[in-house]
Amino acid sequence: MRIMGISGMPGSGKSLVSEKAVEKGAIIVSMGDIIREEAKKRGESTGDTAKNLRKEFGQFIVAELTIKKIKKIIEEGNENSIVVEGIRSHHEVDMFKENFKDFIILSIFANPTIRFKRLQIRQREDDSQDYEGFRTRDLNELGFGIGNVISLSDKMIINESDLESCYQEIDEYLEEIGL
Repeated sequence: MRIMGISGMPGSGKSLVSEKAVEKGAIIVSMGDIIREEAKKRGESTGDTAKNLRKEFGQFIVAELTIKKIKKIIEEGNENSIVVEGIRSHHEVDMFKENFKDFIILSIFANPTIRFKRLQIRQREDDSQDYEGFRTRDLNELGFGIGNVISLSDKMIINESDLESCYQEIDEYLEEIGL
């Protein structure tokens, strides 16, 4: 069993890694889904919920909830690899490494112009359709410390060309780490 984290800015391609990992039998635990579920309960935007959760329960509440969820999966006897999607701070990385031996981080990178176009097409609830909203979200993500995670990751994949090339690079890396 391998536990790996994925990091990257919105629209960079984290879900592409998740898709490939699922094909190989991995379980995906999305930190963003945890925030989106809580945002629905609260009737807030995901950005507000991400900030408010941290104000109310501390900087690492999303990581704590994610670790709790992973430990439950493991306790249930599941031996599949687990991929944590959406790690946003180096402190979160440290928490995962403290809880799971050999935890590694894969980051996905794409430039802002490409990512903005992808988000316009994707149109998920928390995807801004105007560039200023997109930029504000990026700055919020960077404020959480995601830039440190990306720069210190074990592997970085640049996702700025065709989908087939990205999938191939992801497959090669997952094979390399035994996922």
